[in-house]
Amino acid sequence: MSTPNGFPQHAGACVTRSVEGGAVQDLQAKKAGKATKKEAGGSGVITFDDSPSVGTSLSETLKLLPGELKANMKIKSVTPRPPRKPRLERAASLDEKSWRRWRRFRTSQESLTDPNETSSSNGSLQEASLSPPVRARASPCHPCCQPNSLHSSPDASEASAKSKGGTSDLGKRASELSSAFGGLLRGKAFAGGKPRLSQILPARPAPPLGFNVASHTLRTANRIDADCLDYRHYSQHKFGRVSSSLSDTRLHGSGMVCESSSTGSMKSTFSLLAPIRSKDVRNRSYLGGSLLASGALLGAEELSRYFPDRNIGIFVATWNMQGQKELPVNLDDFLLPTDHDYAQDMYVIGVQEGCPDRREWEIRLQETLGPHYVMLYSAAHGVLYMSIFIRRDLIWFCSEVEYATVTTRIVSQIKTKGALGICFTFFGTSFLFITSHFTSGDSKVNERKQDYNKTIQALTLPKNVPDTNPYKSSSNDVTTRFDEVFWFGDFNFRLNKDRETVDSILNQNPETDVSKLLVYDQLTSEMSRGSIFKGFQEADIKFRPSYKFDIGKDSYDTTSKQRTPSYTDRVVYRSRCRDDIRAVKYSSCPVIRTSDHRPVFALFRVKVRPGRDNIPLAAGQFDRELYLIGIKRRITRELQKRREQKDQKSSSICSIS
Repeated sequence: MSTPNGFPQHAGACVTRSVEGGAVQDLQAKKAGKATKKEAGGSGVITFDDSPSVGTSLSETLKLLPGELKANMKIKSVTPRPPRKPRLERAASLDEKSWRRWRRFRTSQESLTDPNETSSSNGSLQEASLSPPVRARASPCHPCCQPNSLHSSPDASEASAKSKGGTSDLGKRASELSSAFGGLLRGKAFAGGKPRLSQILPARPAPPLGFNVASHTLRTANRIDADCLDYRHYSQHKFGRVSSSLSDTRLHGSGMVCESSSTGSMKSTFSLLAPIRSKDVRNRSYLGGSLLASGALLGAEELSRYFPDRNIGIFVATWNMQGQKELPVNLDDFLLPTDHDYAQDMYVIGVQEGCPDRREWEIRLQETLGPHYVMLYSAAHGVLYMSIFIRRDLIWFCSEVEYATVTTRIVSQIKTKGALGICFTFFGTSFLFITSHFTSGDSKVNERKQDYNKTIQALTLPKNVPDTNPYKSSSNDVTTRFDEVFWFGDFNFRLNKDRETVDSILNQNPETDVSKLLVYDQLTSEMSRGSIFKGFQEADIKFRPSYKFDIGKDSYDTTSKQRTPSYTDRVVYRSRCRDDIRAVKYSSCPVIRTSDHRPVFALFRVKVRPGRDNIPLAAGQFDRELYLIGIKRRITRELQKRREQKDQKSSSICSIS
């Protein structure tokens, strides 16, 4: 059926005209509908109107030039095809992804994992697509409106019609569907859609990430009590925004540390110290003997804060100084071995035949260990010295320190041979350190065993500090009355072999293989029989004999006596509970040559148990005067060293005139 103008009804038409040297003005196309013609003056207008349909509809107007140019117009009719439905599923899928990404950025506490919800959303979108279309004006830049498209084919016309629908109608329809889809997912009602369920929120927020980079080996961990986990919320309300830091090991970082409520890594807001609330101070009988499991000074919570693995590092050393006045220039290689990255928590140094100036020796120890350590206690028995240094932040967890001495010589006034013992309790673990100097002589094995027996019977320890386990104690053996015992000194046990044989073995194995020498060791033989140091152990020996050297040299005795090299300086240990003590290193320090003995040291990892506050505490007592002198000398020597380096650099510069 045709209109009076010759255009078929309900047919799409593409109308173009060619004008020499001119441009097409306001050219529009229409896909289907009735055609009416209106003429006014010298110009004509053809208008196509279409009734609303399920598909797409456009209202387009073609403005023609005066009648003399109508002959140049070519109008080609095309049989219309219903437009394809837009890919609603694809559009919904893309929008769903962008919506989910937006919601995940806003909050992570919503869940959209219900499959029924997704299907109902898609169904609602499909139903929404049947709503009346929105009228839009055709773009004047369509390809079919170009001058070279007068003789386009039906396929091209169809493609242009699809393209017009895709660029204008589909673009706006996609935006409408996006807003509709977002409304559906937010729980809003939609016309003709299925009923929507309300959103399901999680019962509680996701747990925060723990941030704990503190070392679990020899470093202490700064943690907060379990009942202080709401400190972050309190600090935010009281002090405002809480800042964060990287680690408690970076003391000069961004300062304040307060991570999420993670039990393992929460720190104080304004420092690296754990916060203490007022009610905790009220409940704690500080330094007064509290027996509460929670809040006790020596309890499990405090122990876990400083030692998460409940193990401490202990350095034990012995050295026969031969009474020399001259002290080594540098003790770093002795106290701070280079093959270990971390310093120990406790340093115990025993000396036999010590230097005449004992105070100078202690100052040198303090100077070497630096400001992180304080001298907890020091005692002497004649020329037997013992000094105990501990990290300054651990002195509050020590009990009172006690000591006792034993003289093994017949004349008690001569105190060159004997034993010195120091004991104390750290948290809930009792320690006993004994340094001894037994009888010398190659063949005096029995005398040395007598010295041992006299020592374990005559040392009257502990005195005021209670025994942590009296059921396992014996009145005849002081070593049974403590949890951890370290015995070290110049035991004077020798090698039962002549000098030539020992030298040949040392020359064959100059480094660490000394197993052939230990076959002739007197102490190893006696310990295997159980006649001395009952219940004690010794780490594997992998160093050369520590006795007897020429002073200032690495050669063994070259005097007329030609003494046989021997392992006279030893460190042994025992524990009430098996595997509480683990030896990490056992060696000597060959770079110190001021004596005929080489210092011998051992590194241990010792298990510590929580205790009760019903013991007499040291209350942070240490040698303050020694600390100040050692630190001052440390600074003075450092400045002097820098000055010497500066002078050396300036003196090496010569000028040429």
